[in-house]
Amino acid sequence: MPYSYSNAERAQILVQALPYIKKHSGKIVVIKYGGNAMINETLKQQVMEDIVLLWHVGVKIVLVHGGGPEINDLMKRLGKKAEFVDGLRVTDKETVDIVEMILAGKVNKSLVNLLQMHGGNAVGLSGVDGRLIECTVKDERLGYVGEVTHVNPKPILDLLEKGYIPVVSTIGCDEKGNAYNINGDTAAACIAGALSTETFILMTDVPGILRDKDDEKTLIPAITIAEAAKLKEEGIIAGGMLPKVKCCEDAISHGVKNVIIMDGRVPHSILMELLTDEGAGTMVTGE
Repeated sequence: MPYSYSNAERAQILVQALPYIKKHSGKIVVIKYGGNAMINETLKQQVMEDIVLLWHVGVKIVLVHGGGPEINDLMKRLGKKAEFVDGLRVTDKETVDIVEMILAGKVNKSLVNLLQMHGGNAVGLSGVDGRLIECTVKDERLGYVGEVTHVNPKPILDLLEKGYIPVVSTIGCDEKGNAYNINGDTAAACIAGALSTETFILMTDVPGILRDKDDEKTLIPAITIAEAAKLKEEGIIAGGMLPKVKCCEDAISHGVKNVIIMDGRVPHSILMELLTDEGAGTMVTGE
């Protein structure tokens, strides 16, 4: 049976959270949301609850999301095979239409709806809206996959000023108005930098950076970019963690102070990170 807290215990928890609420209230926090926390319905509901709670205590949340599994599912139903090069989706004209349909349509609006059902006030955007994310072709082999060249933060800042939770799908556009598929982590890092946010949360399917990838007890709670570079040389940071750390480097190079690589499979991990001493996952900083 779940533990039942007494009223006194609940009051004590709120008191302990107060310094952290004061620290983050009025600040912008960018959350990149995807992976298991997005597929699992129970986890999805908890993530939405966390975001709405933070919004109610004055934290300015910007939710940037992916939707790879949903894209793969629709492509499969349409009889179109998904292809990847260096972890990036090969995106021809038909595929970019599918990506835009799923990300800017189905996934984006379902997240907006969930936030509102939990008591928040959200508005969905894609990178095309207000030319939020401008890009060029990343690699001719990939087709309509974009390299971010500029982020216009004004649409997001306008929504935050009006008290909304912006929910951003990572579709970009070039100077001719063509739509592009953009890697979600990369786009979120660029958005966090353009907003000059102190905290950028990267939700993943791992606990954070581990010294031993097979032992979650070896989690590194905090690390600098320089220390991460040494771990890459030693082969400790490798495989799927390499692009995550690259995303942290990009965000910090754009002016973000703290990037948290967090396990989105852990219930209420966002609240654990922002409102407790111990936090959750690995915090990456420039110094």
